[in-house]
Amino acid sequence: MPFLGRKREIEILRDVYNNEKFESIILYGRRRIGKSELIKYSFKDINCKKIYFECQKATEAYNVSNLCDIIASTFKIPKLAFQTLSQILDFMFEKSLTEKIIFVIDEYPYIRDNSFYLDSIIQNAIDKYKMDSKMKFILCGSYIDVMEKLLSNNSPLYGRFSLKMNVRQMNYLESSLFYPNASNEDKVAYYSVFGGVPFYNQFIDDTKTVKENIINLIASPNARLLAEAEGFLLEKMTKLTNANECFCSIALGNRKYTDILNASHISSSPMLSDILKKLIKMDVIEKICPINDENEKKATYEIIERLSLFYYRYIFAKNTFFKIMPPDLFYDEFIEPDFYSQYVPKEFENISKQYFQILNSNHKITPVLYAIGKYYYDDPKNRKNSEFDVVTLDKNGYNFYEVKFINKPIDDSIVNEEEYQLENLKIKYNKLGFISKTGFNLKNPEKYSLIKLDDMYKI
Repeated sequence: MPFLGRKREIEILRDVYNNEKFESIILYGRRRIGKSELIKYSFKDINCKKIYFECQKATEAYNVSNLCDIIASTFKIPKLAFQTLSQILDFMFEKSLTEKIIFVIDEYPYIRDNSFYLDSIIQNAIDKYKMDSKMKFILCGSYIDVMEKLLSNNSPLYGRFSLKMNVRQMNYLESSLFYPNASNEDKVAYYSVFGGVPFYNQFIDDTKTVKENIINLIASPNARLLAEAEGFLLEKMTKLTNANECFCSIALGNRKYTDILNASHISSSPMLSDILKKLIKMDVIEKICPINDENEKKATYEIIERLSLFYYRYIFAKNTFFKIMPPDLFYDEFIEPDFYSQYVPKEFENISKQYFQILNSNHKITPVLYAIGKYYYDDPKNRKNSEFDVVTLDKNGYNFYEVKFINKPIDDSIVNEEEYQLENLKIKYNKLGFISKTGFNLKNPEKYSLIKLDDMYKI
């Protein structure tokens, strides 16, 4: 499969490669996000020697020996008899004094596990050669907490990186490149299940139905990605007591802190707080604060690893039935009933926010947006509080968007209901808009900002 997406990341890396000075890059992100493929593809059409080395979970000596083989092959010299990474760094930096070299150490935490002093060795090499070297030195890794510690002010490598790149999931638009022949409605469904992880998306067959792909890839005992979903979570969860309960609680719709605490039966609030902080750091959960909540008192928590969300909501929660039922009947019984009525519409709201983020970052919306997110409100008359799910803020004020992923056009009854609610709550706003899967049937469409699903895939 050809390399897809990551246009902005490639541009940034190639800008770095194309200058003549020393550059050091730290590039990290969760497993399967496509870091290694991104680095390798970014080399294309760059005219210089490139050393790409992926560390193994082994000793420094074992890794150094393998790296010496790659260096010998690249420079067409006999294999070097080096024993330490320090010797290799000196050799590579000396070479880079007279020619441009890209030197990548991938999965750096693997070799660092056995040799914590390597941070200091790399620091010394950078400090010694950076003024005269033409090297582009890249450290890459999948353990986010380890890689971010390299950036902390108590790390020997603090201040040594000229570029930090946290590779995260692709947005809905880039992800759709993996299934170009699907309808836009199906593209939303695929993104809702498989998210923006290239490794998952490469297996989607857009000549099959959404149901067939879900069954083949995640919702059957022999599904290609089932072990991947279970393994990804197992790797994360085994280190955290009660993390499974916390994750399952959020997947089933509990997003407020107190609701997660009550539904998960975690014994104490401090324990839940610690679990959430660690899951956020692992990049599987995100803390969401309304854009009108400066003190972050109305925060909610959402699972941003969509395959994990799907797994916990539909498979983990019904595991007894999953193991014994035929996959098509399991889908019909436990997935189909609320997949298009609840699960996908919720993710369509997230896609709508990404739509505005894409417009904003590409100078395609005027005036520029200051914030994109939810808007919290209190309704004392009806004794409740809630949120508007898609709201933007610009210099003129708040813009409210009602999002509907339903099989009929948005009509005046929906518009009138939204206007009445805003008026009843006495919320001041600049603009009212609607985002619809199936279009609009309005008497006065010019009064509103109207966005169709098809528009979201044309930017």
